[in-house]
Amino acid sequence: MQLSVRDVAEILQVSEKTIYRWIKQDGLPSCLVNDQVRLNRAELLEWATSRRMNLPLDLFSRSQAEPEILPSLTGALEAGGIFHQVQGADKPALLQAIIACMPLPAGVDREFMIRMLLAREALASTGVGEGIAIPHPRNPISLHVSCPLVTLCFPEHPVDFGALDGQPVYALFTLVSPAPKVHLHMLAHLFYAIRQPEFKALLVRRAPAVEIHEALRRIEATIPSHTASPGVGPA
Repeated sequence: MQLSVRDVAEILQVSEKTIYRWIKQDGLPSCLVNDQVRLNRAELLEWATSRRMNLPLDLFSRSQAEPEILPSLTGALEAGGIFHQVQGADKPALLQAIIACMPLPAGVDREFMIRMLLAREALASTGVGEGIAIPHPRNPISLHVSCPLVTLCFPEHPVDFGALDGQPVYALFTLVSPAPKVHLHMLAHLFYAIRQPEFKALLVRRAPAVEIHEALRRIEATIPSHTASPGVGPA
């Protein structure tokens, strides 16, 4: 999950000096591990996507080791559900309403999840631009779910989410994963999907759930490195 500055420079095809400048001036998330700068793959993916950078999808959708079967984003969204006209006038109220909608397992503490989401937003907005946000806990394993859930919510009115482009958010994909690798896989496929004009158009018009599911199934099937299983049942 952790990358060196050299790794990231090679991925983004820029100099290491540029990476350090982005860390210092442009908010590229990083941390120190044994006095060495390290970057988290998921945070790099979010940061680069919010700046319209294109990254190789297979870097995030599977490890460099043996390929493995991972859950499909389509199945995770079917398990998590799609909800229209969700109430919430600001970020905290909207996140609370979203958590109330999510079909979380009985053992998940919803209040704890809300605190986790708010803590994640305090680090940096999960608004990725063009009216879309992807709220998720920074530590995906803290909630002890057995299967990934992705819940899509359309608020009744767009909400300021502090996105880099300043646009209010009208569509939110809330992601809960059982493991870091699954979390990264879901994020990668979700970022791929929202860049597709067909899918983006459905989000803009707040299409019915059946249309969104069908479009996502078609899109996910075209991903070259796609190794997802046919579906994911509720946790």
